[in-house]
Amino acid sequence: MNGSLDSGQIDRLLRAEWKGRIGCHARGRTYVVPVSYVYDGSSIFGQTGDGLKVQMMRENPLVCFEIDCSPDISSWESVIVHGSYEELRDEAAQAAVALLTAHLQSLATSTGAQPPRGAGRMEVGSEQSAPRQEVVYRIVIAQRSGRYERA
Repeated sequence: MNGSLDSGQIDRLLRAEWKGRIGCHARGRTYVVPVSYVYDGSSIFGQTGDGLKVQMMRENPLVCFEIDCSPDISSWESVIVHGSYEELRDEAAQAAVALLTAHLQSLATSTGAQPPRGAGRMEVGSEQSAPRQEVVYRIVIAQRSGRYERA
């Protein structure tokens, strides 16, 4: 059976997952990349290095975000979000990193597990190289939809 997820089911799935995919488009090129995230009920928050996806989202802030959960081949749920990319700074960035870190740590399977690089953790290379520039962002949700299939 196929169907649409209602608003509550979409919220549940967005809150339960930690990995999604951002789709961005600039200069005639589309780029889709996995990211870790947290959802607060109205926006998606993430942290990443200043690379290709950030450059593209700065150029065209209209993005698509997708998550899915598939316990087996005949059962799955998927949510698609359309929204606008915004970079966060200062207290807003600190609050987003704290929210993201708490979410990822709550999902850790062992007490020694740490969030991945980019989730509130800065990895500094050798003394000769500069630290990686981190970007904290949110996707302000304009539209969302969800689908499912169940055996």
